[in-house]
Amino acid sequence: MNLTIPYHLENFIGGNFIGPLSGNFIDNVNPSAGAVYGQIPDSNEKDIEVAVKAAKKAFPAWSTLPVEKRFIILNKIAELIDENLDELALAETNDNGKPLWLSKLVDIPRASSNFRFFATGIMHFANESHAMEDKAVNYTLRQPIGIVGCISPWNLPLYLFTWKIAPALAAGNCVIAKPSEVTPVTAFLLAKICKEAGLPDGVLSIVHGVGQHCGEAIVKHPEIKAISFTGSTRAGEQIASIAAPMFKKLSLELGGKNPNIIFADCDWEKMMETTIRSSFTNQGQICLCGSRILIEESVYEKFKTAFVTKVEELTVGDPLDENSRQGAIVSKMHFDKVMNCIHIAKEEGGIILCGGNVIKLEGSCAEGFFIEPTVIENLGPACKTNQEEIFGPVVTLQPFKTEEEALQLANNSSYGLAATIWTQDISKANRVAAKVQSGIIWVNCWLVRDLRTPFGGMKNSGVGREGGWEALRFFTEAKNVCVQF
Repeated sequence: MNLTIPYHLENFIGGNFIGPLSGNFIDNVNPSAGAVYGQIPDSNEKDIEVAVKAAKKAFPAWSTLPVEKRFIILNKIAELIDENLDELALAETNDNGKPLWLSKLVDIPRASSNFRFFATGIMHFANESHAMEDKAVNYTLRQPIGIVGCISPWNLPLYLFTWKIAPALAAGNCVIAKPSEVTPVTAFLLAKICKEAGLPDGVLSIVHGVGQHCGEAIVKHPEIKAISFTGSTRAGEQIASIAAPMFKKLSLELGGKNPNIIFADCDWEKMMETTIRSSFTNQGQICLCGSRILIEESVYEKFKTAFVTKVEELTVGDPLDENSRQGAIVSKMHFDKVMNCIHIAKEEGGIILCGGNVIKLEGSCAEGFFIEPTVIENLGPACKTNQEEIFGPVVTLQPFKTEEEALQLANNSSYGLAATIWTQDISKANRVAAKVQSGIIWVNCWLVRDLRTPFGGMKNSGVGREGGWEALRFFTEAKNVCVQF
């Protein structure tokens, strides 16, 4: 199929590709080049209204379509994503700045896996029944909500976009989805794939634009009954303030300031290799990255020396170069934010062990947004650097003496998304895992994901869970039916 990318992207509404009703577009920037290379619709409430009308028209037939037929369509989308992996990966890298090898290895394969998993899962999604001895039987119907809104972030564009859309569609809903305006291209290409796969018109609309115009219109619309959002805690607060009084279902996957807890008895080589990845994969722009590294005091100096040596070996360069381990920061705005956070860390008394500088490349990347991987020590747990999410290639090191102190440091955060624990003592691992206030815990590994498991955070890291049956439950309404004998 033809996945040509036009200079002006279009919205996908009612099965058609159309421009914004306002006629307004916004620039799309390639972060590795620092240059505009396309434009996207600056959509607003009028575009969302058209999408809602298309969804209302499509919902009756889609919601009652047998699940096996839904499976065929959604699985076909997965197959087409796989068939077009190279084109999608290149689009993702040009749009986001991440290394091309990473887009090919993780982002695009995970997008197809999301569709394949939920296409299959809906055929095994069972209703419950409860017998009341000789009195009655209760059975619970789980029915699609209707029209739902899915709003996804820029760090893993197609990966997280499909993570929301696939279960919503599988459950029989119609979806109005907004990708990040910073990384819109693979969402546009997904619309082409859905059209090719035979997804009925109006079942999925993909509408481009900024949060305050397009995203807020989705959240405010009375016909959109549920919102699934991944992004910043600040944006999540705004969404909740609008949606909660309207009694909409909410799933909010927000920020993280994740601890990486390293005990002296860990598998040293595996820990070191994985900690490099968990610190700096995708330029540290993953909500699950371990940005606060907590190291048992007896091995602190050993860790610091070895870790800094390996970080300094990371190659920052053109994302299209297979030898580049680190690519560009996603946008000029985010680049400026990360550099300001490094400046604040210095003001707070932080010692920069390595990195902390802007990188200027040559050739096509001369104007790109590149930052050295940065390691900072000598900062306490209460400072801004260790409390506020930076979401970039920046980590801090903090020593601890005891298991209790490690837990105190780990939980000294308003966030509670993920944590990693490194120890060969299984009893210690289980004790610490039970007490760390995070929704996702990895022991002696990082980013090992089983799509059947619940995903989400505690505290300011959000509400609700995605993944597996949790996602299908979120995108359905439970109705109990009691039949008396």
